Amino acid sequence: MHGAARTNSRGLDLADETTLAALAQAFADTAHPPWRAEPMLDASASHADWTPVKNPAQQGSVVGQVREAAVADVHRAAAAAARAAPAWAATSPAARAACLDGAADRLEHDALALIPLLVREAGKTCANAVAEVREAVDFLRYYAAEVRRDFDNATHLPLGPVACISPWNFPLAIFTGQVAATLAAGNVVLAKPAEQTPLVAAVAVRALLNAGVPAGALQLLPGRGDSVGAALVDDPRVNGVVFTGSTEVARLLQRSLSRRLTTRGQVVPLIAETGGQNAMLVDSSALIEQAVAGIVSSAFDSAGQRCSALRLLCVQDDAAERLLEMLRGAVEELQIGDPQSLAVDIGPVIDSEARESIERHVQAMQSRGRRVWHAPLGGVRGSGDSFVAPTLIELESVTELQREVFGPVLHILRYPSEQLAQTLEQINATGYGLTQGVHTRIDETVAQVVRGSRAGNIYVNRNIVGAVVGVQPFGGEGLSGTGPKAGGPLYLLRLLAELPAQAARLAVAHANAPVLRAASPARLPVRGPVDEPDQAELADAIDSLREWALAQGMALLAAQCDKAVASSPVGDWHTLPGPTGEANLYAVLPRAAVLCLADADADRLALAAVLAVGSHAVWPMPAAHLRERLPAPVRERISLAQDWSQPAVHFDAVLQHGEAAALLSTSTALARRAAARPGPLIALSAMAPGDAAVPLERLVVERSLSINTAAAGGNASLMTIG
Repeated sequence: MHGAARTNSRGLDLADETTLAALAQAFADTAHPPWRAEPMLDASASHADWTPVKNPAQQGSVVGQVREAAVADVHRAAAAAARAAPAWAATSPAARAACLDGAADRLEHDALALIPLLVREAGKTCANAVAEVREAVDFLRYYAAEVRRDFDNATHLPLGPVACISPWNFPLAIFTGQVAATLAAGNVVLAKPAEQTPLVAAVAVRALLNAGVPAGALQLLPGRGDSVGAALVDDPRVNGVVFTGSTEVARLLQRSLSRRLTTRGQVVPLIAETGGQNAMLVDSSALIEQAVAGIVSSAFDSAGQRCSALRLLCVQDDAAERLLEMLRGAVEELQIGDPQSLAVDIGPVIDSEARESIERHVQAMQSRGRRVWHAPLGGVRGSGDSFVAPTLIELESVTELQREVFGPVLHILRYPSEQLAQTLEQINATGYGLTQGVHTRIDETVAQVVRGSRAGNIYVNRNIVGAVVGVQPFGGEGLSGTGPKAGGPLYLLRLLAELPAQAARLAVAHANAPVLRAASPARLPVRGPVDEPDQAELADAIDSLREWALAQGMALLAAQCDKAVASSPVGDWHTLPGPTGEANLYAVLPRAAVLCLADADADRLALAAVLAVGSHAVWPMPAAHLRERLPAPVRERISLAQDWSQPAVHFDAVLQHGEAAALLSTSTALARRAAARPGPLIALSAMAPGDAAVPLERLVVERSLSINTAAAGGNASLMTIG
């Protein structure tokens, strides 16, 4: 499927008797293994007590032992990482890629031993555990292929020590993906897994070390977030943080990082992938059987503990009763219990604290008079206290969802057919933008939903979970994360301190097939799902700025206009490789608005980069005199703000130019003000005066669109209006 670039990961057929016999033997062989996790440092470590790691489905069952790191271990590890950073950065991209490929082969070879561990430590079903091993392998091979093809140590300079903080819901895949990308880019890694799932993380680290990654380049620090995680983020030697978890924690990390700069004097980058109020819309034309299958897997697979899981189902009222009746019947058939049994469809939530939080939400909804339906829990196969019945809750408004409920709870909203646009607006107004789906057999509805969505991953006539590395690059925007997308062409570039001007454009070009020119623009939209600027209008603005610059004798600015246009990664939809029966598309689109701060007019005119990607510029009011001097097509793309720190002033990124000495003091102050704003996490890029190397990859958002082209239900073109 991926051609010569990389080998696709290998799965297991769980319907094959030979495979099932081998898996049963693996469960027996690993029933009492010496699974252990402890600090794995290139330095001496403290010797804390061993504590048991318990199975969430069988609270009396001990899976293994963990020895957590102390704060002193964090400081020793950071010092060791700083010492190891130059050697790993000097290692050739091909040699780094070989280490990742070797680790991928090792994980794939050991899959039968890993699957029981994932089932017991994280409460995964066997099918989910197989998929997670595959995803980890795909991450390793994808980033190896990317760095082998595009990177040059002379031009792609890494950040240095980077902290990778991963969650418990994908303890192997997300953990490995973060670490693999960071290592591939030439950085050294300080890895802190979730406190609930350290054993799986230790296996992944051993695989990478055995594949040739030096001990100083990768160190494991199991422990709590409020001790080990906080110490990592605060350590002055840590030059970047990769985080997957809640929006609230990501905001705390950003505020902590805003207090300091990297050892290079740059703003410390934070790559955060956070939660979502993920929605699916189903209209009256949808094939109900197909929609219900997608709803069940999206909402209840993994006990609803995916960041991409379906949280809000919006059903056209004409079809609601029929769909809900079938949905309740399908959910009643699901088996809940210890996922070690292949008959189980839904395992436990991660711990009793998670269960109690979910139950409080359900009780609060009941107290408001909302209709609540629970699937029966009577047949639970397990002895843990972490099981939650799949639950349906009917809402009166999207605004009732104030936070993400991380579990098997699906909220349902009915909408009239004439209010589809308003429903989309309400979903967007939540501020989250991770995944969204639609089930319909009307092409115009597909186009309306795709263009009206503000979600990073959009799915048509299929479920909304299970994004595949390099096929559906994964990640959101707004309250759902900072970008770039994991398993996408721009991810490695955010892990660099310096990179070539056209790196983003080339990475996108290399990752994609030729630009898609679909026969049916509605079914396969060529234009983006946001209000893109008119290309002729955009070209007119850039041409006007270039001509104005030449008339003013600003040859450098005119050259910057040409360079920005040549380097912009923004473009039409492209096709990505994928299986038969799917169309997987990818586009790079402009952020809506970029705040441009500078002391000198020449630096304010770095606006060329903002125009090149199609964003609007926001200037402070003192720059009004310069705006008035510019040609009309350029003025129209600049707005003025009296006080940009006010929440009413919207922007998605910040570009700052300033004196080199002043940047050291003002960048942290600026980062603190940006971090204090409510709403999405804001990325800040600081540059010295005259620096034209504007990081265009930080001024864009990425969209993935996956369409089930084999959707059943007859000839959809017969239902197309007009």
